[in-house]
Amino acid sequence: MARTATPTDLVITPRNRRFKGTPGRSRWWMGGDAIATAWHNALSITFPAGETFFIESVRRFQKSVPEELASQIKDFARQEAFHTREHNAFNQRVMDDGYDVSDALATVEESLALAREGHPVAQLSITVSLEHFTAIFAHLALKDVSLYADTDRESQRMWLWHAIEEVEHKSVAFDTYAHIMRDVKPLKRWGIRCAVFARVSRDFVFKRWRESLALLAQDGITGVSARARLAWYLWGRPGVLRRVLPAWLAYFQPGFHPWQIDDRHLIAETEARLDLAEPIAAE
Repeated sequence: MARTATPTDLVITPRNRRFKGTPGRSRWWMGGDAIATAWHNALSITFPAGETFFIESVRRFQKSVPEELASQIKDFARQEAFHTREHNAFNQRVMDDGYDVSDALATVEESLALAREGHPVAQLSITVSLEHFTAIFAHLALKDVSLYADTDRESQRMWLWHAIEEVEHKSVAFDTYAHIMRDVKPLKRWGIRCAVFARVSRDFVFKRWRESLALLAQDGITGVSARARLAWYLWGRPGVLRRVLPAWLAYFQPGFHPWQIDDRHLIAETEARLDLAEPIAAE
């Protein structure tokens, strides 16, 4: 049967990893693919400010939830803080490659400033939506080893380290929201959750599409060719949006829970393959 709650044996492990740039790394670091590189750079640009917002919106309710969930929030915040640090460093490498990302950074800050004007529970609902987005992309990244196969090892390790932890903490914001909204009628709670997710999904994809095209333009890739190639990457092959569509749609189920699919085996496999497991402390 599909899970309707977070596994009782879930362990959220903050892995304090630091990743260095690879000397001589190609400007198109995703295996020489300008399209894949632009899409991932556009994603990375959003992460530091976005994950700071996630931490704020969830930690605000840490004292209002059961003790076990409060502990998970603490580990969630530590993981997201490490992600913020490493993507700031990664984004600096993108800028060192010669890309101007100032407009993209401004767009993210403007969006988050607007979100922060909303009620704390509304901010939490945005985080729940974006955490599902990151979790389903993370699942795909861990499952399909070919996506980063031609990437320099240090970039590959950083992105998959991030994916591991997104899968691991995928229910923290959701469970916090469910607890805070527990007294709201189920139909109303479901309707709000779905409406927010639909709007956040639309905005997220549209903005990353626009920012990817802006980055491609800096490489001289413009017009119909740029749009067609980006659309093919997202919806054709490898089809990173097409392939997460079933998991995206699953969010609209009335009884949805992030752990309906227990994909922790992907974490163990990736840790072993890329030496990302946290060392076990000696007793």
